Amino acid sequence: MSVQNIENTETQIEHAPGVDESLYPKTEKERTVGPISYMFMWIGDGVNLGNMTLGASLVVAGVATLNIFQTLVAGIIAIAIISGIFALNDRLGYKTGIPYVAQLRMSFGVKGTVISSLLRGIPAIVWYGIQSWIGATALNEIVKIFSGKSFDNVAVCFIVLVLFQIVLSLFGFHAIKWVESLASIIIMLALIYVFGILLTSHKEAIVDTWVHTKGTWGLPFFGFIMVFLGNYAAIFLSAADYSRELKTGISNGKRGSLYFFSIFVAYGFVLTIGAMLASATGITNPAKALAVIVDNSYITVFVSIFIVIGVIATNMVANIIPPAYVITLLTKLKYKPAVIITGLLALCSFPWVLVKDSSAEGLNLFVLIYSAFLGPVVSILLVEYYILRKQKVNVAELYKADGQFAGYNPCALIAMLIGAAAAFIEVDLAWIVGAVVAGIAYILLMKFTFKNSSFKKGTIFEK
Repeated sequence: MSVQNIENTETQIEHAPGVDESLYPKTEKERTVGPISYMFMWIGDGVNLGNMTLGASLVVAGVATLNIFQTLVAGIIAIAIISGIFALNDRLGYKTGIPYVAQLRMSFGVKGTVISSLLRGIPAIVWYGIQSWIGATALNEIVKIFSGKSFDNVAVCFIVLVLFQIVLSLFGFHAIKWVESLASIIIMLALIYVFGILLTSHKEAIVDTWVHTKGTWGLPFFGFIMVFLGNYAAIFLSAADYSRELKTGISNGKRGSLYFFSIFVAYGFVLTIGAMLASATGITNPAKALAVIVDNSYITVFVSIFIVIGVIATNMVANIIPPAYVITLLTKLKYKPAVIITGLLALCSFPWVLVKDSSAEGLNLFVLIYSAFLGPVVSILLVEYYILRKQKVNVAELYKADGQFAGYNPCALIAMLIGAAAAFIEVDLAWIVGAVVAGIAYILLMKFTFKNSSFKKGTIFEK
């Protein structure tokens, strides 16, 4: 769809009842993020402590589940799949400027979107809390050093950090762009320094725990691929929320390479450092493990500052905008009140339960459970757009309360539930099982059931 088509579409929907301005398709003038800034945005998102915790989760009670080679293979496979799905699912948002919550209406309908959008919003809010809790432990280290250990309260630091992020996120995507560009460069430099310390001072512990372990190529290996993949499942599901901000005129192939390069460099490096930290210290909370590794107050402050910056950068991209759009859609609130509510909900997410010093298995389980639902949703969207609609969507209809996509599409909801049920048969492979089963189920349901459904209009099954 051309830029002119985007502008015409916006004119048609601008007076639609209940549609907040932030949910309108982005025009060419509003899309100000260039490819370099976009790449740094995803590098900044990837170099975060949550991803490092996933790497650390490979080590349980001092024993590595996978060896270094198995870990790297699992990571590369996951990153390749992540990049591919990003490039596929970002296309509708990039071509038309619509957000994820509008894209959902194409398959689930105006009312059905409520359920499917919550499946994206809730994990993001929990991740917002997890990232902020890890960042709070780093902030606590900073305050503890400067106060001569008279202050030591992670909970207070957690509240302060979340409130700061709420204020910063009120400035919108422009704030995200500069935060990510700065943070991605500085954090990578800090992590390279940590990587050097681990190799020089803790090599033996890492080799004994991680490199020389037998590991397995069995179910745990594929389970970790699903964990690494599931960690990004919520983000690439809402790819339209990000691609709609990107300047027009960038080819599909170039966007795909932007995703792959950024995620490979950042995610791969951080997963590796997380596994190394846990191997060297036996601690799976990276902020605390780093304080043990860097046994120097000044350097600890330096590293902790960049941990906090990394947390803020990640939340700004991945965990604030999508749930804010969902809240805007469901409550009809403006974007800024929705951002505030998102932050307040993150305060109540109990992240300390999922990330403990001795093990991050709770985080793994959380990722696998929500992946069981997100795999089916992204599969349905891709089947809808590429197979059933051949990349042709009437965007104006997505914004009509009484149009073609009014109500809910039972085929999509049933397919999602079938996919999720199949995923829970083998939770370690939840994402891929749910995605494949839901995609097949959706095609069959659209072909053979609900003959008079308005959702078949414009698809290959329209009569």
